[in-house]
Amino acid sequence: MNTEGRDGRLADFEISHAFGVEPLQQYLIDFPDGRRQALGLAWDSRPKAAGGQRWFHLYPKEKPKPGERLHWTSIDQNWNFQCADCHSTNLRKGYDAASGTFATTWTDINVNCEACHGPGSAHLAWAKRPEGERAKAADKGLVARLDERRGVTWTFAAASGSAARSRPRDSAREIEACARCHSRRGQFSDDHAAGSPFTDAFRPALLEPGLYRADGQMQDEVFNYGSFLQSRMNAHGVTCSDCHDPHSQKLRAPGNAVCAQCHLAAKFDAPEHHRHKTGTKGAECASCHMPTVTYMVIDPRHDHAMRVPRPDLSVKIGTPNACNDCHRDRKAAWAAEAVAKWYPDRKPGFQAFAEAFAAADRGAVSADGPLAKIAADRSQPALVRASALARLARRPGPATFPALEAALGDPDAVVRATAVGAFSEVEPVARARLVERMLDDPSRLVRLEAARVLAGTTVAPARLERATAEYLASLRFNADRPEAQLSLGNFAAARGDAEGAIAAFLKALAIEPAFAEASVNLADLHRSRGEDARAEAVLREALRRDPASAAAHHALGLALVRQKRLPEAVASLARAASLAPTDTRFAYVHAVALNDAGRPADALRALDAALVRLPDDRQLLFTAATLRAQAGDAAGGLRHAKRLETVDPGNPQVLQLVRALQPRAP
Repeated sequence: MNTEGRDGRLADFEISHAFGVEPLQQYLIDFPDGRRQALGLAWDSRPKAAGGQRWFHLYPKEKPKPGERLHWTSIDQNWNFQCADCHSTNLRKGYDAASGTFATTWTDINVNCEACHGPGSAHLAWAKRPEGERAKAADKGLVARLDERRGVTWTFAAASGSAARSRPRDSAREIEACARCHSRRGQFSDDHAAGSPFTDAFRPALLEPGLYRADGQMQDEVFNYGSFLQSRMNAHGVTCSDCHDPHSQKLRAPGNAVCAQCHLAAKFDAPEHHRHKTGTKGAECASCHMPTVTYMVIDPRHDHAMRVPRPDLSVKIGTPNACNDCHRDRKAAWAAEAVAKWYPDRKPGFQAFAEAFAAADRGAVSADGPLAKIAADRSQPALVRASALARLARRPGPATFPALEAALGDPDAVVRATAVGAFSEVEPVARARLVERMLDDPSRLVRLEAARVLAGTTVAPARLERATAEYLASLRFNADRPEAQLSLGNFAAARGDAEGAIAAFLKALAIEPAFAEASVNLADLHRSRGEDARAEAVLREALRRDPASAAAHHALGLALVRQKRLPEAVASLARAASLAPTDTRFAYVHAVALNDAGRPADALRALDAALVRLPDDRQLLFTAATLRAQAGDAAGGLRHAKRLETVDPGNPQVLQLVRALQPRAP
């Protein structure tokens, strides 16, 4: 392939591997340090009649340049880290941090039996036994017992038309075996064996903005696991292989028939239910309940939450809906009205968290109570409970601490890990008291979070030893990534090892020079040592590499404030606020800096602009009320205070502010 290399010059590169089969195929190029990089140019392997048999670019809009993270030579196109574990069997990444090289190995170049069933030697030994002995070994020598469906029957209920499982599913082994590759997750170990708990090697992504919509619909490429965990099917005991044959990779039955295994066709595969002409696209179960999003330009993926279409939520919170995916010439209100007419006794679906998540994501204090209830509700999917906790932790209020403390005892490891991680902002004594017991949690993911959170606290070193070793091993496993080096630096800083922290931050920047987070933390470390000039230099270099980094502009503004260079500081803080318009802290600090610089009118204008974007934010409303009152506009201050009272009712500080700004009787 003759293409643009790291230096921006055209050169010939030998392709070492074709990667993938259908609907597209990518190509790998070997580098001397053992890394394999995936080209951004791919082959569309679909039939020509379907638009295939052509070359196409995976990033046609971005047109990435050398040095940018989407360029084929960058770390985000690295096969060893990004792709390999899911596409080969018994893969070992083999990154050596000292030399910065990879020695990645596998036993099978594709996904074979052992990827799901574990090492096959015991199975081969079982096969060689006499027939009578083989019959006695129910596990057939397989390490992973994917037997949740064995002996299970599904019986239809006449009233509902849906089937119920003959016994509750009591494990998630099969789903977690699939999740290893069919999930958006972070990996922190490759010693994971088939059948082992998922969270002993992986951290699943939560329902976060940018990855998922507020109602849990997939947005970025999140694959299937996080969606399926939200589904009523999962809650009622369905497993992946109830619908999919894992060996043929085909559906158990074609089209609507796969759904009719558990939902009576006479009731559900009928115009009275789907409201479309039989045989049309709209009459397909998946069209309404599993809408698709296309990734990698040509690869449509079904949302596996199997949700009820909610055009009414499109009207309320702006999420997509399956009706308007097809009827693009009509408004969501039209679809919502039609659904309400067809189904006056509404079944709102299993994703009852949507409005609370949407409110939280726009900064509404009114979301705190609903988020706490969701986090505590064991009938909600565990991934939803964890996602509610993560939102609560970002907006500490009266409901936050009790919800986090209760979640430490949740039966799900992801919920516990999320709660533990949130305690990093709690003062050290309380943090140690509450989190110390989590060092012995059965899930490695929880233990890693506990080790991170407890660094620098009063917990006895011997008590921390095992979890700390696991945590450092997880970071060293990903030492090829700047994010892992950042975490190593933060951990060293928390333990008082400034030199170790600086070395890790510099390593992160050596791996990815434009990784602004490492620059910000390195600058903060210099600041803590009284080295303001060095801190400023680090941040200016970060901005030279990435002028659009809001975090670096904000950090530079704070550094300039400390040096009493207010005009320059205000300019940097303004730039940060404009680059990240929904970041409350950036908007708040910018307004305060303007006020401190003797520009109160500009400060109020900045606050008013921020409140258009974040109308329910407590900190912005309180600051706006206070500054308006200080400027002699008591009525304007009272207006903001009253708004604050509606979004944060019962807060004594708010009530006091309202009373202070109320007009006094003559």
